This record gives sequence, structure tokens and C-alpha cells, in this order.
Amino acid sequence: MRTIDDFNFKEKKVLIRVDFNVPLENGRVTDTTRIKSAVPTISKIIKDGGACILMSHLGRPNGFEDQFSLIQIKSELDKILKIETKFCTDCVGPMAEEMSQQLLVGEVLLLENLRFYSEETKGDEDFSKKLSQHASCYVNDAFGTAHRAHASTAVVAKYFENKFFGKLLEKEVLALKKVMSNGASPILAVLGGAKISSKIPIIENIIDKVDDIIIGGGMSFTFIKALGGKIGSSIHEDSMTEKALSILELAEQKNTKIHLPVDVVCAKEFKEGAESKIFAIDSISDEYEGLDSGPKSLEKFKKIIMSSKTILWNGPVGVFELESFSKGTKEIGKAIAESTKSGAFSLVGGGDSVAAVKKFKLENEVSYVSTGGGAMLESLEGKILPGIGALKK
Repeated sequence: MRTIDDFNFKEKKVLIRVDFNVPLENGRVTDTTRIKSAVPTISKIIKDGGACILMSHLGRPNGFEDQFSLIQIKSELDKILKIETKFCTDCVGPMAEEMSQQLLVGEVLLLENLRFYSEETKGDEDFSKKLSQHASCYVNDAFGTAHRAHASTAVVAKYFENKFFGKLLEKEVLALKKVMSNGASPILAVLGGAKISSKIPIIENIIDKVDDIIIGGGMSFTFIKALGGKIGSSIHEDSMTEKALSILELAEQKNTKIHLPVDVVCAKEFKEGAESKIFAIDSISDEYEGLDSGPKSLEKFKKIIMSSKTILWNGPVGVFELESFSKGTKEIGKAIAESTKSGAFSLVGGGDSVAAVKKFKLENEVSYVSTGGGAMLESLEGKILPGIGALKK
């Protein structure tokens, strides 16, 4: 892995793929996390005496659309970098190339939204070549799009001899490596979310790399039903019951312990403030559905979390978006934070679990929160991400 620390960028122009796909409200950035995440890479290159050309996508535009213009994030970027950046209203072509050519040492140029061109998502060769004209070095620092075989992530790299992992991308790769191959034992995966079908490839890939797997949330009901339990009207996938049983068998063969909930907080209605009742997870009345982990399950899960040295958390263990059914996910998050405090390494990744740690203000109490949802999931499935593979060629 060749990182930016392996090179001096003095008097070099550097094309950096960043992930500035940030949430906007009335043209204002509402969450600056992704912009701040790019700062260490930009700062290192500037400190070396180089110049940065930043490229990113924003949303899913259909051609050139003002509402998806990256000009909207320029003022926030200036504030965070503490410099006046330059902005180009295009990302390829004569004007964009001229602006990058005129860039001086220490300056930063932000290019317009890559996805204004459909060629970006198609991984178009000509478009990639045009992007490569901006600089003599290439850095990918966008883990969130590393699983896409797009022009700016997977194709443009081949036009550069000097290509590097940015600081953020490096951190993501090392955090995953710590869980998947060189973490301290016991290693625990906490998997939640609604559907077992979306987690099957992850479970199959990690089952011989971890010591314990906690399965919570909606996906646990498919396992309970497969084992003959009564799950009431709880969410489940009938087509996946055989698969659930084969996973339990595989875990036994691999000597990996799978831990399922023992009780669950249920309600007749899926809504905030619905009257709730606790059931044993395999004996839920027909008119009730499970919406959160029960107290005995949480007690059981906390003990496992506290005795683990490496923890991966992907997916909530209840409907945490509803305050009435958020306790389970919050308690799991707090237990992981406590275990981290005691010396464990904890990695949180994949959409909803990231939203959960932010909601419960725990993002600074775990070791690492991944910035990439889909990229994180595909990495956990054991896939080589196109954006990462391109840097190694």
C-alpha cells in the first residue's frame, strides 16, 4: 500500500478524489464530517509544497443541475481549510485544465461535480484520460465510492505512475484489516438490521475470522423461525430459513459462537409510543411484532461485548429511529464504547449503525467510524474494491 507519507509532493500538482457527497439544506452543508475527513490529506500535500485539485460527486444529477453544484460547499471548505480555494465550473475540458495548470504551490482548486457527466459512472476511458490531464500525481481519499468502478476511482489511476492512498482511505483499510486479519482475540461481530439476505455474504466471509457473532434486529427473527420459534408478526424472510440453519451449522463447524436474542420488546403497532410488552423471542403472540432487544438479551450481549478485544458493529438491534424502541441499540453502542475504553478496538460501519452512534453521541467513544456504507459492506464481504485495486496495479 503506497500512501501519501511515502512521497514528497514539492512542486507537484495532485489530483485528489475526495468524497464531498454531503447533505445540503437550502444550499448549506448540514454535516461537514466528510469535508473534515479530507483535511489531513490536503494539508500534507500543501505542507510539502504541492497544489491540490479536488474532484468529487454530489448526489445523483441528471446532467448539469444547479442544485447539485459543488459551489455550494466551497464556503464551508474554505472555512475548514482556512484558505480561499478556487472553483471551476467544469471538471474536464480547456477551462478546467487551464485553471489547474495555473495553480500555484499551496493552492487548492475544487472542480465541478463529476456526475454532471454520465461518463463518470460508466467508467469511461476518454473521460478518465481528460481527468488525468490535471496533475502529475493521483490520490484516492474517497472510501465511500471505492466500491464503484467509476472513472475517477477505478479508471483514472492507470494514467498515473505516482498514485497513492490518501490518509482517510488508508485509515479505513487499516481499520478493516484490524478486524478481518490481525485483530486481537476474542474478535466479535455485532450484526443487526432488518434483512438477513443483505448480511449473508458478510456472515459467510467473516465466520472463520471472528470468535463470536451477535445477531440482533429484524434479521434475528428469520433464525428464530428457522429453529421452530413463534415470532408473531415480526419481520422475517421465509425464503432464508434454510440459509439461516446452514449458517448455524457452518458456525458450529468453524467453532464460531452465534448469539441470538432471548427476549424482545414487542408492540401491536409499528409507531412511536405504541404500548409495548416483553416476550421470550421464540414465544411471541400472533398480533405482536418484535421491535427492540429485550433486557435479558441486552444483559447477555453486554457480557460478550465486554469480554471482546476486537469489535465490529454493523446494523442496529432494534428500530432505533423510534424513541420507544431505541434502548437496545443505544445500550449496545454504550457497551461497545465501554469496552473500547477498556482497551478493545471497535469499528462501526454501514449506514444505520453509523447513524446510531451519531444519534447517541458515541462517535468519539469508539475506535473508528467508517465513512463508507456500501464500500464497507463490500469489504466485509471479502470483495476487492475497484478504487483500491486500481491503486495497487
